Amino acid sequence: MEEYGKNEGFEMSEDREEVYSKAVKAGKRTYFFDVKATRNNDYYLTITESKKKFDKDGNSSYEKHKIFLYKEDFEKFAEGLDDAVEVVKNALEGKLPE
Repeated sequence: MEEYGKNEGFEMSEDREEVYSKAVKAGKRTYFFDVKATRNNDYYLTITESKKKFDKDGNSSYEKHKIFLYKEDFEKFAEGLDDAVEVVKNALEGKLPE
């Protein structure tokens, strides 16, 4: 890959470049939060859920689900996630949504 410049300390190339990655293990699942850059130095987030599965012969594979989240949706997505998490927390305390 040929470099054509740098942006905020991250090396950029013609293809989508991963600039940040964080794996969060949570029980049987692992969540990956990956920030990627486009050719135009625009950024987006992918959230991947990965869960190890076993077939009847004991062979393992991974089931993955991915969400692409674009910068114009960050705020509304975060608000919706915060609201949903709050409902779950309240429900666990016996406070059901109205």
